[in-house]
Amino acid sequence: MRLTPETPEVRVPRLVGLMAVDARDRAEARGVLLAAPDRPDFALTVVDYVVRQYPPPGSGIPRGAVVTVWFDPGDAEGGSGVREPRLPLPPPGGLRRELDEPGDPFEALRTVRP
Repeated sequence: MRLTPETPEVRVPRLVGLMAVDARDRAEARGVLLAAPDRPDFALTVVDYVVRQYPPPGSGIPRGAVVTVWFDPGDAEGGSGVREPRLPLPPPGGLRRELDEPGDPFEALRTVRP
């Protein structure tokens, strides 16, 4: 579809996977606006990646309509959790604590039965 100022409807570009700055540029080139409900500072967001968008790519919307995008939270806002030591520390012993009697855990495997 050729984009001209008179085109009343435009196709939503694919924004998922793009950095915020590239998503804004692509949306502007297609004649749509972007909104990011999870980023109040969206105008300053540069390197975060778009992980979801609505409406989906290829949908027809009026020129100047808003496309909503969401970003990957990254390491600073969640991710794999806290990696600091917690107190109290776990009791010493590890797997040896789980044995009925102290000793070689593989002793039964090494014994040859007649």
